[in-house]
Amino acid sequence: MEKTVEDFRTAVANRDVAALDGLFTEDVRLYSPVTFTPFEGKAMVLGLFGVLMRTFEDFRYIGRCEGAAETTADGEEAPSVVLLFRATVGGKQIHGIDLLHFDEAGRIREFTVMVRPRSAVHALGEAVLAGLEADGLVPATG
Repeated sequence: MEKTVEDFRTAVANRDVAALDGLFTEDVRLYSPVTFTPFEGKAMVLGLFGVLMRTFEDFRYIGRCEGAAETTADGEEAPSVVLLFRATVGGKQIHGIDLLHFDEAGRIREFTVMVRPRSAVHALGEAVLAGLEADGLVPATG
């Protein structure tokens, strides 16, 4: 788990989506603050990270907490890490956390993102949707 967290942070800092590939399980789920339904599967989550890496400005992790927590997918307790971050999207300052749950092999199997304030969530949602549409990951809405 420790190596996965460090490799994850390095990949994000370097905006290297390819380096994330081996860190996720095939059936990874990502719970976003801007959609009710999770993003499911490695291909979709990697695509989302490509969009996020283009969307966030001045992204940086500023803290870390470790423990165990019940996962959303199966309700089982799993090793977990919370990474606190700050970033800017569309001129809005974002404060957030990434909650990572790990499988037995130390890969990320569930990922939850929470951000504040609400105005930043709105800006993030618009920017991510535009990026997902541009990359063909979701159908265009308009």
